[in-house]
Amino acid sequence: MLRFVIGPSGELIPDVAANLPGRGLWITPRRDVLEHAVAKGLFARAARRPLALPAGLGNRVEILLARCCCDLIGLARRSGLAVAGFDKVCEAIRRGRAGALLSAIDGADDGRGKIQALGRDLPIAAVLTGAEMGAVFGRDRVVHVALGSGSLGSRLIRDAEKLAGFRSGATVDQPVETARAGSARPDGSVGAR
Repeated sequence: MLRFVIGPSGELIPDVAANLPGRGLWITPRRDVLEHAVAKGLFARAARRPLALPAGLGNRVEILLARCCCDLIGLARRSGLAVAGFDKVCEAIRRGRAGALLSAIDGADDGRGKIQALGRDLPIAAVLTGAEMGAVFGRDRVVHVALGSGSLGSRLIRDAEKLAGFRSGATVDQPVETARAGSARPDGSVGAR
């Protein structure tokens, strides 16, 4: 679920990290659901007050989610828990050091297929561009990344699932046994907690 809060001046603020103070307004993390909620005034109804809705809210959420994903990859890289490049990712998978895989959304399908075949039991996300992942590693472009197992990889996959709902062509594939049951409202309505 994707959280929003109401700012001091009554504006709707995306809280992609879900850590801002205040009452949260939650929706299914998909662009079409967000646009529907904005168009129908569902945020104001759930908040029980008029709200200021910024223009381009869907694009802002996409940018914030992409930044969160890049920040998590950067944290993993600085911790020695992330490697980039086809050969290094394949080696991390073979040695059992990979907990989550990323492929560039604009990368070749055959390379992604080879990585996915090698790491069958690992989640693989294709939500960031090669340039976005490359910036994390100080390169122009990175197509494949492996993160070590643990909480960083799990958090990255959760954020990648949210980003996939806002970015065209983005996918997150999880093995059947590790896929989480969705807790989203089937109708995409806005809920408050």
